[in-house]
This record gives sequence, structure tokens and C-alpha cells, in this order.
Amino acid sequence: MENTSRPIEFDPTHITKAAHDSLTVRRVFGEAYEREGTLIIPVAKLLGGTGSGWGSGSGEMSGSDERPDERSPKAAGGGEGAGAGGGFGVRVRPLGVYVVDQEGTRWQPALDLNRVILGGQATAVVIAVIVGWALRRRRHR
Repeated sequence: MENTSRPIEFDPTHITKAAHDSLTVRRVFGEAYEREGTLIIPVAKLLGGTGSGWGSGSGEMSGSDERPDERSPKAAGGGEGAGAGGGFGVRVRPLGVYVVDQEGTRWQPALDLNRVILGGQATAVVIAVIVGWALRRRRHR
């Protein structure tokens, strides 16, 4: 039975458009809102990237195998092929907010509790290593 379906066309601009929609200044500076006469403007750090690829093929696979792998196009009796793919990723991390009120504009940083905990753990490990080293050195004297 012959495959008469049309091959799927890959358009890398779809990925680029999706990434463009995600990687905008609107993600960095969130929607401002007002509460009790104070304007709040959320700010975030945005990292992102995109990539895409394309492949094609034709004919039989070359190789010196007398018994080709069952999964290879050569074993299936032909070649041909196509392929496409792509994607993008976005990472958004809150940094803080600008507060605008009668006193002026000021920056209020966001507290990243995970970083605080990780920093405390790293400091504890360093202190434990130094204390252990000092105790061993003291015993050897």
C-alpha cells in the first residue's frame, strides 16, 4: 500500500513567534497595579532561548553490515526520510517591585528563600570543614 498522505511541512517561524511572544518586556515588567494610592510595578529576570533543526535523506543507508539492523531504512527496503524539530525555553525569576507613592519611587527586592537556604547550607559546610581541619591539626601536635 502506497502512502499518499502529504508530508507535514515544518515552519520554524512558529517556534520563533512563540518565543517572541514569551520573551517580551511584558514578562520583565509585569502589569502594574494600584493599592491604597500606591503604584506597584513587578520586575522579573527573564532568560530564554530557541532552536530548531531539519533533516532529510534519500536512498539506502550505506554500510558494510551483511545483516542490517531491523530498524534501519536499508532493512525496510528503502531510504527516504525527513525530519524537523524545535523548541524554546523560558525561565522567569522575580526580582522585586518598584513602589511609587507620595514619597517617590523606591526599589523593594524580592526575597528568594531558596537562595537564602542554599547560601546558609554552603556556609555551614565551609565552617564544618574548617573546624574539622583545625581539630585534626590540633590533635596531631
